[in-house]
Amino acid sequence: MTLVKRGEYWYGENHEDIRIELARYSRRNAYPVDDFTDIKCDCGNDTFQFFTDENAGVAIRRCSNCGRQHLMGDSADFVDEAEPCQHECICEGEVFQISAGIHRYRNQDESLSDDVRWLYLGCRCPACGLVGCYADWKNEYNGYTELLEKM
Repeated sequence: MTLVKRGEYWYGENHEDIRIELARYSRRNAYPVDDFTDIKCDCGNDTFQFFTDENAGVAIRRCSNCGRQHLMGDSADFVDEAEPCQHECICEGEVFQISAGIHRYRNQDESLSDDVRWLYLGCRCPACGLVGCYADWKNEYNGYTELLEKM
């Protein structure tokens, strides 16, 4: 599906729509997404309560099926100094599908480095379909594949 705009918000049906919105958002932020991952729990579920502290660079998800809480990416390195707040949709939904996107540094020859420069976390509310970038921050992580695997 392509995203549908209603008023000032975008709505979609799946993780692909979150990726489209993160790509749009990141281009406007001057650090376009180079790589994505769609978030799933070990139990197979793909909806979560979502908490972030952008100042500390921390994201936490709690599975809506099994209740397991996951520190996302390198959040374990910063969680002690964080004050994560729970995200809520404009429809008051508290459960989301989540996709992560990263922008990588460029080498001198303009090829992509393996090192992360910026992290984006996008969500879709299954209740109403709203999609958006719910959090983003500068993320200095060496090894983008490892960071995406830790989401």
